[in-house]
Amino acid sequence: MNDLEMYREQLALCDDKIIDALVERNSIIEKIMAYKEEYGMPILQPHQEEKQKRRLEEKLKENKYKEEIFDVFGCILRNSKRIQARKLFDYNIVLIGFMGAGKSTISDYLSTMFDMDIVEMDQVIAEREEMSIPDIFATYGEEYFRDLETNLLIEMQSHKNAVISCGGGAALRERNVAEMKKNGRVVLLTATPETIFERVKDSNDRPVLNGRKNVKGISELMEQRREKYEAAADIVINTDDKTVLQICEELVQHLQESEE
Repeated sequence: MNDLEMYREQLALCDDKIIDALVERNSIIEKIMAYKEEYGMPILQPHQEEKQKRRLEEKLKENKYKEEIFDVFGCILRNSKRIQARKLFDYNIVLIGFMGAGKSTISDYLSTMFDMDIVEMDQVIAEREEMSIPDIFATYGEEYFRDLETNLLIEMQSHKNAVISCGGGAALRERNVAEMKKNGRVVLLTATPETIFERVKDSNDRPVLNGRKNVKGISELMEQRREKYEAAADIVINTDDKTVLQICEELVQHLQESEE
């Protein structure tokens, strides 16, 4: 055996060790998830991820392959998150609620913690139509826009482990709600009119708030929609005076309870 063949044999042995280690690591991830569930521990523990990163940085501080190894561990971490997501959510999470209730913020955080795909419905529709949402309303009318929402919700039923963030009016159409239910669990995020106003007061892309971008106008519109929102929801989460982590922990807990 020449040196090249010997090196290739060594490389193959390393690959086998890596595969065995990854299989063992993924199995441990599932055991950790089961332990957390059994003892009612929070599923989301961002401090643990930071601890792992600090440990890796310390271990690789002077290593000449530091950048390459960090890249590999980034993939390993993302795959670990996907394993957690598949174990927790064998379906899509559909976020509904009034504008400014926190749908985009929560979907971003869930995506970070579980490496789930995000579908911001308004953004997808605007990109496909090559028009802003206000322009779509002004040019084609609300009914046309709601049809686009319905079609996108149907399209998403072929996906799993995605977070679908719906526009504020999506749940007002019964057909949309029916399609949401086929996607997975529908989570209603709520907040007070005062909180909503603070979150949307500087936004200029909310056509339904034209002429009523104030607490009174928001409160009236929220009340008009409340019954339909609540009827559509599998789970209701209030977002007032809570951190993103607290909201997501509550959401995950309710989703787990709904499966029992």
